[in-house]
Amino acid sequence: MGLPLKAALLVAGTAAVIATLFALLVHQRVEAHQIENAAEAADRKLVGAVEDYLTGVDGGALIDPPDLPTELRSTVRASAVRATFLQTSAAGGPVMWAAVQKDGTVLAVQVSFAAQQRSLTELDYVLLGSGVVVTALGSLVGIVTAVATGRRITASARVARRIADGDIGARVRAGGKDEISQLGSAINTMADALAARLEAERRVTADIAHELRTPVAGLVAAVGLLPPGRPTELVDAGVSTLRRVVEDVLEVARLDVPGVEQATREPVSVNELAGRASALAGGTTEVLVGVDGVVETDPRRVERILVNLVANAHRHGGPPVRVEVDGAVVHVTDQGPGFPHELLTHGPRRFQTTARGRGAGVGLGLTIAIGQARVLGAEVRFANPPEGGARVTLDLSPGRPLSDH
Repeated sequence: MGLPLKAALLVAGTAAVIATLFALLVHQRVEAHQIENAAEAADRKLVGAVEDYLTGVDGGALIDPPDLPTELRSTVRASAVRATFLQTSAAGGPVMWAAVQKDGTVLAVQVSFAAQQRSLTELDYVLLGSGVVVTALGSLVGIVTAVATGRRITASARVARRIADGDIGARVRAGGKDEISQLGSAINTMADALAARLEAERRVTADIAHELRTPVAGLVAAVGLLPPGRPTELVDAGVSTLRRVVEDVLEVARLDVPGVEQATREPVSVNELAGRASALAGGTTEVLVGVDGVVETDPRRVERILVNLVANAHRHGGPPVRVEVDGAVVHVTDQGPGFPHELLTHGPRRFQTTARGRGAGVGLGLTIAIGQARVLGAEVRFANPPEGGARVTLDLSPGRPLSDH
């Protein structure tokens, strides 16, 4: 049940309760007033009728009437007082009785209460209609207010999700001083703090990578001077890995800065790009071409994306690793344990690996693939097929604008 419906039900219920209580109060006050007036009128009529009776004139007094209510008869016989009683069950309609005892004889008069009863009934209908109108208007106001409030809350939640997905520039429109505005201001403050921390992290990692570049280049040159042998091979492998990590960190730092990376555009065969990338990634990769596509894109960046995806499949997945080309869409699949739920939900995160198998790495390969795809205006999707394994889809469909990121 959504917030607008809940608010409408709450307001409608409150309005209905208030309208009912108001109607009951008005009904009781009007009824009491009419009964009091009718009793006074009956009493005045009784006084006149008794005076006429005592002087021997027929003033309309009823002498010991058989239909006199038992409660009224008992009251006037018990004490010499004038009393009134409203009889609602009379055959001709409601009647107001007035009676008194004179010399052992009960004298009584009656006044019709039918007109007052009809007016009370009409009043009840008016109060009922007013209550329905007030409830409907209250519900309408509740719905309008709740919809407006719900939209503001939804907008704040949407911005929060965009920030969580990596859009650090998203902000909630500020306005007002209520609690929802305070929530939006808190989200904006959080986004500003997060952006500052990410920028500081990017600068630190970029600075560290730049500082490491020169000594790593020296290590590469020094390895070339070592005599052949197993120790030299081990040192060469370690230095190569270190150089690759430094280059990856620098690439991630560049991708984080808007406008630094600019994509070119030229017609290329997706099949050729997939073949070259599979060969560069190493390992045994099966390339399947359903429909070869020619797209206008940046071949260097597409190749970089596919190399990282295929290498990641070999490193963390299980054989066989396949690259399937279907026009402008490329699928990279493996038969390993699949992607963890966190990656499928939030996407790859730098310095956090999938840990699906051998060689944990530093978690930059998929991050770079996502960043390069963003520059191209392409899309990378991660999934675990029902038949098992993992599948990454690179969509280079025409019509996707190149990003200025």
